[in-house]
Amino acid sequence: MSRSFQGIITKGIINSELQFEKLAYVSTNVANMNTTGYKGVKFEQMLNDQGYLTGVVRRDYTQGDLLRTGDDFDVAVEGEGFIPITSPNGEVCYSREGKFKLDKDGYLITLDGYLVGDGIQLPTNYDNLRIKQNGDVEVYTNDRSHVEVLGNIPVVTFPNQAELRAGDNNKFYITEGSGEPMLKKDGKKLVQGSQEGSNVNMFDSVNEVMRLNASITASIRVMTTVNEMYNQIISMNQ
Repeated sequence: MSRSFQGIITKGIINSELQFEKLAYVSTNVANMNTTGYKGVKFEQMLNDQGYLTGVVRRDYTQGDLLRTGDDFDVAVEGEGFIPITSPNGEVCYSREGKFKLDKDGYLITLDGYLVGDGIQLPTNYDNLRIKQNGDVEVYTNDRSHVEVLGNIPVVTFPNQAELRAGDNNKFYITEGSGEPMLKKDGKKLVQGSQEGSNVNMFDSVNEVMRLNASITASIRVMTTVNEMYNQIISMNQ
């Protein structure tokens, strides 16, 4: 009998811990509902052969809504793909957050200082920055008589993007499972003056938080009741 009670308590503890873990992921989604380019996380639960809950974390790469900003340095990726960016120490990663600015030397960089693509430098005096759908970055000269193409913002895809490693600030890193990046040419579309919003569904996420809170509360009550019954049986046998 005691083993039976202990098994129920152990199973309840393990299952509750998993519920807490799922709650943490869902809460992170809720906290990032307004984060540009954020890709939500799905925590899928299942029962193993022993009756214990297990979980698998999956990133949701579906397209977020495109939000018009009107800023010439804002770029949204429409469709699948990532923009390669390089950190100040030379590490390459990938992002869908196309909110850019210029560094002191006129290079196009992310807000936290990562170089965009292979390095695109704007001249000191330019007029009317244009970023075309194919990624070409061009400006007019001062007299507006000539268009100069300065470079191209690349977009890459992966054989298995589900295996990318997520880092801080909406950055992703290749892994052995993701495969090497492939330059996207067909169907490539960048939208200047826009940003991709988070793909988190606010109502679904808030409802999931409430459901998990109720589930965790119910599980704790069951474990408390079972534990009290177990202690009573021990006291009766003494």
